[in-house]
Amino acid sequence: MTTVDRSAPATVAEAAGATRPADRPPRGELGVVNVFSHGFLLLWAAMTVLPLLWVVISSFKSDGEILSDPWGFPGDLRFDNWVRAWTEANIGRYFLNSAIVVAGSLTVTMLLGALAAYVFARYEFPGRQIAYYLFVGGMMFPVFLALVPLFLVVRNVGLLATWPGLMLVYAAYSLPFTVFFLTAFFRTLPTSIAEAALVDGCGHFRLFFRVMLPMAKPGLISVAIFNFLSHWNQFILPQVLMPGDESRQVLAQGLTKLAVSQGYEGDYGGLFAGLTIAMLPVLAVYVLFQRQIQAGLTAGQLK
Repeated sequence: MTTVDRSAPATVAEAAGATRPADRPPRGELGVVNVFSHGFLLLWAAMTVLPLLWVVISSFKSDGEILSDPWGFPGDLRFDNWVRAWTEANIGRYFLNSAIVVAGSLTVTMLLGALAAYVFARYEFPGRQIAYYLFVGGMMFPVFLALVPLFLVVRNVGLLATWPGLMLVYAAYSLPFTVFFLTAFFRTLPTSIAEAALVDGCGHFRLFFRVMLPMAKPGLISVAIFNFLSHWNQFILPQVLMPGDESRQVLAQGLTKLAVSQGYEGDYGGLFAGLTIAMLPVLAVYVLFQRQIQAGLTAGQLK
C-alpha cells in the first residue's frame, strides 16, 4: 500500500504565502505614502495656482479695493485696467516686440539645435564627442559672467539695441540645452526607418526633414516650450543689449517701467493687468501643449 503525504501541498502553499508579504510593503504603508505624496502635490499646486489667481483677480479691481481688501473679490469687473495697461503703459507695444523677438529666436534655436543634435546622435566623425561636450558645457556657463564681453561683441558688430542681435544671443544661450535634449531623443528613434529611407533613394537632407524630424515631433515640442518660457521671461539680456530706444524694448522691460512708475502714480489695477497680460501666453502655451510636453519627456523612457 502506498501512503500519500497530504501535508506536502499545504506546506508548499504556506511557504509561498510566507514569501509573498516580503515582496511588497503592507497596504498600510502604501496608504501612508499615497496620502503623504498626494498631500504634498496638493500643497504644491495651491502654492503655484493661488498667487496666479490672485494676480488675475486683482487685475479687475480698483486701487481702493486692492489696498483695503487685497484678498477679496472685485465688486465690478474693471476691464478699463486692461485697456489702460495696454495703451497708456504701452504694454501692447512691448508685448508685440517680445512676440517678434521670441518667434525669431525660437526659430533659429530649434533649427540649429535640431540639426546639431541629429548629427551628434546619428553620425560618426572625428571629434564628435569633443564638439558635443563643448555644446553641453555651455549649460554650466552663467550669463552674468558674459554680460560685459557680450555687450562689447554685440556693439562691435553693430547689433546693439536691435532685434536680430537679441535673437542671436537668445539662440546662443538656448542651444546647449536644446542640443543636449534632442540628441538623447534622436538616439531613441528607430534606425530601421532611416535605413529603409536611404535604400529607397532618400538623401540625407530629405531624410532629416521628411522622416526624422516628424518622428521627433514630441521632443521638439517639449524643448520648444522650455525655450519659449526662457525667452519670454528673459530680463537681464534685453536690459543690457536693448538700451535707449523704448520702441524696441521687450515686455520684461516694459513691466519693470510700469512697476517703477507705480511709486508715483499708484495705478495698481493697471500693474496687475499688465502682469496678467504677460502671463497669458505662457499659460495658454502650457494648456494647449501639455500632452505633447508629457509625451516628449517620457518618450525616451518608454522606448
